[in-house]
Amino acid sequence: MKSIFRLVRWENLLMTIFIIILMEKMVAVPILDHALYGEQLPSYVLTLIILAVVFTQAGGYAINDYFDVKIDNINRPDKLIVTRTIDKPTVMLLHQVFTAIGVVCGLIVALSLRSWSIALIFIFVPGLLWFYSSSYKRQFIIGNLIVSLCASLAPLMVAIANVAQLRRLYGEILPYTTLTYDIYMWIGGFAVFAFLLTLIREIEKDLQDQTGDREMECHTMPILIGDTWTKVVVTFLILLTSALAIYINFRAIPFAHEWNSVSSRYLYFAILLPFVCNLWLLWRARIASDYKHAQYMTKMIMLTGVGYAFVIASQM
Repeated sequence: MKSIFRLVRWENLLMTIFIIILMEKMVAVPILDHALYGEQLPSYVLTLIILAVVFTQAGGYAINDYFDVKIDNINRPDKLIVTRTIDKPTVMLLHQVFTAIGVVCGLIVALSLRSWSIALIFIFVPGLLWFYSSSYKRQFIIGNLIVSLCASLAPLMVAIANVAQLRRLYGEILPYTTLTYDIYMWIGGFAVFAFLLTLIREIEKDLQDQTGDREMECHTMPILIGDTWTKVVVTFLILLTSALAIYINFRAIPFAHEWNSVSSRYLYFAILLPFVCNLWLLWRARIASDYKHAQYMTKMIMLTGVGYAFVIASQM
């Protein structure tokens, strides 16, 4: 059982659950309360969304490790699970079971909310994760973009579900309000942040995993353009993410215009300062373990970034 939890990256799954609940309770519900609509998603629907996303994600991790045995045996032999503690047929079975549970839960949500968008997402994403693991992740930038897109869907799913429920219940009056726009704008901001942070982390991971990737003839960014230019790309993405965070804080958020507001202080100390540390760790990195430290810093920024939802909820 312990090996299965390690296979599906249980800590990442907990992070996903945390993000979905945070987007619903700290972003969507306050927006709905402010518009006098109140919470829209029944508890069973939110639970099914969590199960759908988490099991689909777990199936993706399983199939990724299934195809990555040779690379992982070179890059991180101490953490190899497939063939060492779980045989490959069992991993494939786990992938199929987890993915099936995720798809079924997703389709039930789609049926409950009468949303074709949700149905298509839970049909399309498992196939995308399969092709990512078997092929796309070894190609230049494509694999990184796929993982980043899938990461952004976790918070975005809350917006899609809430808007689908609103349209189902209040379809006739919604065109005369900005409610759906507000939900997509606020949660969409977190989704963009998740996309960019995941992209940064995936490229940092490619920098760490070059030994095994070269052995398996992968075409990742560090292999094709070298470490220095890859660091330049990551630096650009960090600066872009920082600039977007600053713009949103001072231009898009009504209660954050002052430089010493709660929102601004959170931005400085919980997001921008860690980004500076991330850049320092990135540019001083020379060996695989150095890049691992940069990855940990990126994961911490992801956590503090979604924590901004508490600031929004406290100010609305």
